[in-house]
Amino acid sequence: MNPTAPAAELLRRNAGNPALAWRLLRHLLSSPAGALPPLRTIISLSRLLVVARMLPELHDLRRLILLPRHPPAAVRNALSALVTISASAGLLDHALAHFRSLRSQFPSHPPSTRLYNCLLKCSLRAHRTDLVEVLYRDMLLAGVPPETYTFNILISSLCDSDRIEEARLLFDNMPVKNCQPDEFSFGFLICRYCKAGLSHRAVELLDEMGRHGRSPNIVIYNTLISSFCKEGSTGEAEKLVERMRKDGLFPNVVTFNSRISALCKAGRVLEAYQIFRDMQEDKELGLPRPNQITFNLMLDGFCKGGMLEEARALVELMKVGGSLTNLQSYNIWLSGLVKCGRLLEAQQLLEEMVQQGIEPNSYSYNILIDGLCKEGMIYGARSVMSLMKNNGMSPDPVTYRSLLHWYCTRRNISGAIKILHEMTSSGCFPNSFTCNILLQSLWKEGRIMEAEKLLQEMNKKGYGLDIVTCNIVINGLCENGKLDKAIEIVNGMWQHGSAALGELGNAFLGLVDDRNEKKKCSPGLITYSILINHLCKAGRLDEARKLLLEMMGKNVAPDSIIYDIFVHGFCKQGKVSSAFKVLRDMEKKACRPSTRTYNLLIWGLGKKHQIEEILDLMNEMQQKGIPKDVRSYNNLIHALCDREMVDKAASLLEEMLQNSILPNITSFSMLIRAFCKISDFDAAQAMFHGALTACGQKEVLYSLMCNEYFMYGKISEAKELLQIALEKEFSLEHFPCKNLIEELCKEDRIEDGHSLINTMIAKGYLFDPATFMPVIDALGKKGNKHEADKLSEKMMDMAAHHDGSMVSFSDRLHGDSENKRQKQKQEVSLGSDWHNLLHRDDGSGIAMKLLKRVQKGWGQGSIPAPRPHNFDLVDEWEITN
Repeated sequence: MNPTAPAAELLRRNAGNPALAWRLLRHLLSSPAGALPPLRTIISLSRLLVVARMLPELHDLRRLILLPRHPPAAVRNALSALVTISASAGLLDHALAHFRSLRSQFPSHPPSTRLYNCLLKCSLRAHRTDLVEVLYRDMLLAGVPPETYTFNILISSLCDSDRIEEARLLFDNMPVKNCQPDEFSFGFLICRYCKAGLSHRAVELLDEMGRHGRSPNIVIYNTLISSFCKEGSTGEAEKLVERMRKDGLFPNVVTFNSRISALCKAGRVLEAYQIFRDMQEDKELGLPRPNQITFNLMLDGFCKGGMLEEARALVELMKVGGSLTNLQSYNIWLSGLVKCGRLLEAQQLLEEMVQQGIEPNSYSYNILIDGLCKEGMIYGARSVMSLMKNNGMSPDPVTYRSLLHWYCTRRNISGAIKILHEMTSSGCFPNSFTCNILLQSLWKEGRIMEAEKLLQEMNKKGYGLDIVTCNIVINGLCENGKLDKAIEIVNGMWQHGSAALGELGNAFLGLVDDRNEKKKCSPGLITYSILINHLCKAGRLDEARKLLLEMMGKNVAPDSIIYDIFVHGFCKQGKVSSAFKVLRDMEKKACRPSTRTYNLLIWGLGKKHQIEEILDLMNEMQQKGIPKDVRSYNNLIHALCDREMVDKAASLLEEMLQNSILPNITSFSMLIRAFCKISDFDAAQAMFHGALTACGQKEVLYSLMCNEYFMYGKISEAKELLQIALEKEFSLEHFPCKNLIEELCKEDRIEDGHSLINTMIAKGYLFDPATFMPVIDALGKKGNKHEADKLSEKMMDMAAHHDGSMVSFSDRLHGDSENKRQKQKQEVSLGSDWHNLLHRDDGSGIAMKLLKRVQKGWGQGSIPAPRPHNFDLVDEWEITN
């Protein structure tokens, strides 16, 4: 009988009990006469141990395999099997340990190409690009010939590390090693070129496929089509679609989804919708039908583009067609409603989801909580948070982060600290990210001592001061006028990591020195962006350039944002020719300029009224496939309006629509102002109505038109718009209410002024009491003492409740204590007219006389003294466990 047969039989019988099988086989292998079982038995046992995660036993198995009495060939095969099984299971460190044993025990018998490929693939999956290179060098030293598959792994590794030029060099050298690139070799490089914005180089590589006897597959085509769509080069994308068809490949739903997704992300939602409609309707063309992903992409595009009514129509279509059935679709629609400020409708959608059997997840609740917080509706956010808890879902760090943001943006630091305490008490512990939000707020406020305390607490609690923390501190120093100290700290970070913050003073000297950490906190791209940005803002462009050279010397490659900072800096100083040199330098270094880069240059040229140069630059954008956006056109409109070329500026609106770019409020506002400036009020009014149609009934549009009418003496027109604003219950903060009423009284239109005040009171507005005085003065001069006294009484009542802001009844109804506190902060600036009126020295003393008469006659007492501001100070803070 075969002496190894008992081992195989034991393993078969005890396959369901790996621990027992291991003990029995270990006993057989450890006995003096124990022979090495067949390879298939070793493989089966290894798999059992890996599945059961009996990793120490796997190590012992290798030791038993290496016993001297076993035949070398059997040992080699057994060790190779251990390497393969461990690597396939993702146990990279164990696979490498087995591999080292194999190499050291049998130096004259190199492993197979297949074994190297297995380890290379495992290293790539573990994102260990360093190991990929080490293993490849070992493979070459051992004389093991690589295969095309080997090169594909290496190319993929280099591409993942953004080392695209090295990947291309390796690709070009494949024939030297007797390997020919296949579809995957081409695919990896083409994909990386597309991600790097180098689509034209990707097409050049596509052209090479035929010369190597390879045909592109649909994945390669879809990648290229998506890339060109993202760049706005739809013409190139369409050419590729035609080329696909010629190659016998028909665009599938993935192809169309790629085009729709890319167009939506580029803001070209209407073009994407046309493709979507073609997929739905043009059956004769043989186009694929939209799938769930198509509907979600289109819905997301409408929502992010602010096209709410189109999104609503699509949602109804999805309901009818049964496509609105999953959580992702509902969350997209929920996010769209929140983005467009339809918070009540979003809350109703949450209820609808439950009714439809779609249970909202934490992301669903967090969308609404974040939206409510951004709108200042903290009590509404708290209510949704309670609903979240009642439905068995615990608030997560994202939930608390929204609340924390709300308090920090309102400079309520003590409230933010309470949120951190609430987090810890509910078992949701703050992390570095959460603490960094508060830290950033403290630095913004210039509350450096409290920022120091927070840093110490973060360090004490072991949260770690990561690069984000360091960047917040560095930016805080720059914002607080300590730019040179920030530069000093960044220089120290190369040696000491986050401990370089010790340069701030004694309070920071206890910070952990991370020089020995695996992931040292070294300055990165954002760090240098902060310094370069503040140097440029300070006009220290020469120092900024030196810093750029330094970062490149430290292998921190600048991106388009860094270059944009320089472009902005030069344009701000009027050095547009230097800004263009930066653009050309970007192109030489293969750093693709963005739309923002060109917008900055257009802005710079606009400041110098160089219209022709702007038009040339926009043509260059078109030629290079760089999409124009609303800011591109707004910069050109601004430049044309400055030159009083208003008709030409207005004609750009049509061009924008032709390019699927929707004009925004800024576009219309500039044109309205420009038409008013040249006294073409009919054109201004037409533009105003066009803006209302395109942008909606926005308060900012009404206030702008009202102010423009008032500025140019169109008092009746200004009054009509103010009346409409009152009917719509807009905030009147930016309307010229007081000045308009005063002007009406000067024109002896007292009834109109009186009527406006009465309407404002009837609508529940609180406003500056000084607004009453022109009407009271005019009524007094007309001898209408009774009406003047009645209005004076209302003024005194307003003064008693005045908090300095123009708010409507609905605002007060839905407001909260925090909003009220913020409005009180405006009292100094907005209430100054009332204060000045009380103390004016023009010989009349009318307000003070009136007050005395009112107090005496009505027994109202004295005017309340201004309330002091309340500032929340942080005396002490500690993160509780």
